[in-house]
Amino acid sequence: MLQTISTDEFLEQYDEFELIIDARSPSEFAQSKIKNATNFFALSDEEHKEIGYIYKQKSRSEAKVKGASYICLNAASHVFKLNKLCKIGSKIAIYCARGGLRSSSLATIFSNIGYRVYKLDRGYKGFRSKVVDYLENFPHKNFVVLGGNTGCGKSELIQALPNSIDLEALANHLGSTFGSVKGEQPSQKEFQNRLFFKLLESKREKPVFIEGESKRIGKIILPDLLYKRMGEGKRVEITAPIEQRVQRILSDYVDIDDDFFYYCMSKITPYIKKDAKENAIRYYRQRNLEKVSEILLLDYYDHVYKKPLHVEGSVLNTDTSSTVKYLREKYYETETTHLS
Repeated sequence: MLQTISTDEFLEQYDEFELIIDARSPSEFAQSKIKNATNFFALSDEEHKEIGYIYKQKSRSEAKVKGASYICLNAASHVFKLNKLCKIGSKIAIYCARGGLRSSSLATIFSNIGYRVYKLDRGYKGFRSKVVDYLENFPHKNFVVLGGNTGCGKSELIQALPNSIDLEALANHLGSTFGSVKGEQPSQKEFQNRLFFKLLESKREKPVFIEGESKRIGKIILPDLLYKRMGEGKRVEITAPIEQRVQRILSDYVDIDDDFFYYCMSKITPYIKKDAKENAIRYYRQRNLEKVSEILLLDYYDHVYKKPLHVEGSVLNTDTSSTVKYLREKYYETETTHLS
């Protein structure tokens, strides 16, 4: 069975699909994708480039013939992989860039085997249009924004609270000069896709817990509407003893290497006193990372942190579970947004 469905229909049935197949090339897939999709490429990167060249520069007919031959060969290997992932008769979704030949070809083969295949109309392009539109008009209006100095456990609280969005996790960045220690960030499109699903999954009639961030997290830029709603949200400042803050920083930067450390220290030079910077470097060379963390917290992070003018409240976070309980009871369980 083979059906073509709209993006809205796909999202309504999203949880019913046993497998979501991305038929684009591996490089397209690596840049950004639909959540939980698996790459069954109709054309490899090299094949996709070759067919595109033939299509534009030589002959459309030749491109279709050669493209079909490549797709058949690739489909042959995908069939065995598909059979291992889900049994015949399973409900699967498939998409390519625009809902054209690549997804249609694989969808036809898989449906003839016996899978219930739903091809996404307009493909990934249609999905991306939905994402962009949603991020410009999402209905969530009630945000509880956790602010506070670095190392106060805001991320731990966000991860433990209901109806929360962890922006730093979505962006794979700690939101500071040293924040790229987590590795490569996703593309802007991939971040938007991840945020889209988090918002879609969140209860819009309840407050959404989120960490206070600047407009940019590393190379990722937050959507205008989200940043605006965060600014309008209830701001709660989280504080914590310096000893606990140091330990959190140590756990975040346990795998830091020399090149990364000295690069980041050079970037913060205009914002930290010379003697504090020199002391941090000296302790780093002695591998006293606890002292390095303390210096950076007190002499750099705390100095550059800009506390907002209006704060709803302040919470001393010495125990995550107790703080979560307090925030949940005060800001979540007693509040419901009346949607118009």
